[in-house]
Formats: sequence, structure tokens, C-alpha cells
Amino acid sequence: MNANKQLQFISGEHDHQRCITEAVANAEQLSQEQGQRFTKLRRRVFELVWQQHKPIGAYEVLEQLQKDGRAAPPTVYRALEFLLALGLIHRIASLNAYVGCVHPGQQHEGQFFICKVCKAFAELDSTEITRAINQNALKSGFEVHQHTIEIMGICPGCQAKRKKT
Repeated sequence: MNANKQLQFISGEHDHQRCITEAVANAEQLSQEQGQRFTKLRRRVFELVWQQHKPIGAYEVLEQLQKDGRAAPPTVYRALEFLLALGLIHRIASLNAYVGCVHPGQQHEGQFFICKVCKAFAELDSTEITRAINQNALKSGFEVHQHTIEIMGICPGCQAKRKKT
């Protein structure tokens, strides 16, 4: 992990609205730079993913959009695919869910600590892990296109709660 970046699980004590506002502004800027349209639906799907600060499934996104009065499964999946392609979100395969990317617009691979108890997550950006994968792939003749590493465990907040009981 880069020495100047501290790995952090997002707690309920941060300015959640500011967090979402900044993420949306970054997404709009990145979309514009890529010559893509950040439509109302794409924006709403992005907001729903970011609001959780936990992995959220496509059906949960769909349910919320239907409460808003619009959406069908294909439109949700297209919006999620758009957000994935732009690097604005990541897919957590083990949970069949999505999370907001904390490094949008930067070249990196997905590496995550995921809490088994509360589903909170922290996104890593470890050049050492990426380097090890690439070196081993090179040795074996394998061509890496993308990797996502998901490490399941218990976050500091849940550990602290468990110690109190």
C-alpha cells in the first residue's frame, strides 16, 4: 500500500453528504473527460452505490429505483456496467454486489478488506500485491487483464463491539 495513504473503513462519524457530493462531482468530471454522458439514471445508480458505504446488490439498487418510480432490470445493469467501465465502482464477486471506487480515474486494481459482520469495506491500493501478481503471471506466461482480491474478515468497529460484550 502507498505509505502516505491510510487504509480506512468508513464509519458513521464522517460527513456522509459531503462524501457523496464529492464522489458525484468526481464522477461527473471523469465522465465528461471520457466523453461520456452522466445521465440522471446513471447518477442515481451511482448515488445509491455510494450511499451504502457497503456492498450493494443490483436488485437492491433496482428496488430503490422502483420506489423512485422508474427502472427495469436491464437499465440498472446497463448503468452499473457504465459505472464499472469508467472505473467509478467495483464489483465484489463474492457478494455479487458493487461498491464505490475511492480512487476513480487512477489506474489501480481492486483489493478489498470486507467485514463479514457489517459488510463495511476498505479499498487497498497495494503496489506490492499488484507487482507480485504480475511477476508470477509473467513467470507462468499468463497475461493479466484485471484482478480483484477480496479478503473477508472483521473490521475494527465490529472487533471493538465484540470486545465490549
